[in-house]
Amino acid sequence: MTLATEVPTDVEPVVARSGLIRRFLHNPLGLISSIVLLVVIVIAIVVPFLGLPDPNGVNLREATRPPGPGHLLGTDSSGRDTFSRLMWGSQVILIGAGIALAISLVIGTVTGLLAGYYGGWFDSGASWFNNLNMALPGIVVLLAVRAVVGPSVYIAMAVFGVLLTPAFFRVVRGAVQSVRNELYVDAARVSGLSDARIISRHILTVVRAPVIIQAARVAGIAIAIQAGLEFLGVTDSSVPSWGNMLNEGFRKIALNPGLILWPSLAIGLVCMALVLFGNALRDALEDRGHGTTRAVRLPARPAVEPSATAAAATPAPAHPENALLSVQNLKVAYGIGPGQKEVVHGVTLHVAPGEVLGLVGESGSGKTQTAFSILGLLPEGGRVSEGSILFDGKELSTMGPKDRTALRGTDIAYIPQEPMSNLDPSFRIGHQLTVPMRTKLGLSKADAKSRALALLARVGIADPEKTFKSYPHEVSGGMAQRVLIAGAVSCNPRLLIADEPTTALDVTVQAEVLDLLRDLQRETGMAVVMVTHNFGVVADICDRVAVMQDGRLVEVDTVEKILTSPSQAYTQKLLDSMLEDSPTRPYPFDDDLPSPLQAKE
Repeated sequence: MTLATEVPTDVEPVVARSGLIRRFLHNPLGLISSIVLLVVIVIAIVVPFLGLPDPNGVNLREATRPPGPGHLLGTDSSGRDTFSRLMWGSQVILIGAGIALAISLVIGTVTGLLAGYYGGWFDSGASWFNNLNMALPGIVVLLAVRAVVGPSVYIAMAVFGVLLTPAFFRVVRGAVQSVRNELYVDAARVSGLSDARIISRHILTVVRAPVIIQAARVAGIAIAIQAGLEFLGVTDSSVPSWGNMLNEGFRKIALNPGLILWPSLAIGLVCMALVLFGNALRDALEDRGHGTTRAVRLPARPAVEPSATAAAATPAPAHPENALLSVQNLKVAYGIGPGQKEVVHGVTLHVAPGEVLGLVGESGSGKTQTAFSILGLLPEGGRVSEGSILFDGKELSTMGPKDRTALRGTDIAYIPQEPMSNLDPSFRIGHQLTVPMRTKLGLSKADAKSRALALLARVGIADPEKTFKSYPHEVSGGMAQRVLIAGAVSCNPRLLIADEPTTALDVTVQAEVLDLLRDLQRETGMAVVMVTHNFGVVADICDRVAVMQDGRLVEVDTVEKILTSPSQAYTQKLLDSMLEDSPTRPYPFDDDLPSPLQAKE
């Protein structure tokens, strides 16, 4: 079978997610708070068209009137209509709070995302600026601004928005730092997605809930601070705002207590509604329904054609001059200067097109560090301190992040261990399969979906459509591993690095996954680096073996030579450590059973 064939495309499932709005409105607190906020917003928009009395119109003959037909809530000590001032004050308070919220949200979220994701000098600089910002006395800054630019409430709230930036920066930075090294983020990098795409699609989904809650809190704080500034007289007292009404009511509380009642109720009601709205929206975002499925007839599409290299390929002779990947004297270190620690010491190996190289060693031998060096995904602090990594004549060790990203997916792909941790729990499996194909191959949404369904069928998933619309937690570990394999080969890579792809699977599933990898490798002709500690896996799928110990290469030879007559004591020790009754032991103890080497032949 090829990658081209097996899934009919005349019927396509259309998944209707449980609507965010429906889940939000099913929450009574969300419904009530949204009604309150909607009423306030509508009032702020339509108040110029309501024909209300002039909120600044002074009429001393009408001073301190009680509520009545002419003045619904009475008048203040200057004869100004209290109801009109309350309605116009909603516009002033929302504009001022919106300015502060927008400035703090944009600056804090963007800088928090970049600082948390990239770290380094930008993180240090942004953290220093935000710490300094938090140390500034806000009221002193606002008073200084008033002295320079005058009593403008909107300028004061813009400055206050900058002072509120750390509220978002610290929350976002902390959330990003907790997920930036998650395996599904590394998997997205290996798929060839750009940093901007990873941040916007994988990282931002993690921080959206705390950002929403923080935005609601900050909006409430901004409203309270704006009213407080107006109450203290920092802003223009002629503006009809709730804070100025509080100031008037406080001065006349003995004569007319109602003057302070109405703006206090308005401020408290809006602030409570904002907090309840944020909590309800957070719950709706996080409580995803499974949705329903309906079938829609679509025009039949042609099957996805296999790549030009999809024909069965005979492994090429292993000659360095013909190598697709050539690693020379590779050294990997962490830290700099006297405290530097070297974890890989002068590794030299090569892989020819169509060849499967097994990279074997016990835990801590440097296998994964070598693989991550090739991928350009060394953990923070790690670097290639010496040596060369040539891929198809291109030097990877000195290549920039943008060029590395361009190679991932289409040229170099990766199958990680721990399959469940390498799928983003926020997105359906179909989305995670189609995005790399649309990004790297330029496929349309429909064609990417068709190819994803074909790949899921090819990797042995019985119901591709169901898996396509499932979330990662809805599939088993074996199915998740098959999904990762499908994703790794989806963009027709020339080199596949498989890091312990069968470690977390039971023996039966291990055998099926190895058969699948072997079939895909033969069909596509891609080179494979199989990182493993299991010689049974090596015997089953590899052509040559490179044995590593303590970050050094011990010996490199053909599978048959390594398994039957290893030249190094360490290799023999690894072979002796295999359990005699293990189904993956590389050579049998029952003369009636064929060895894996014989089975390969």
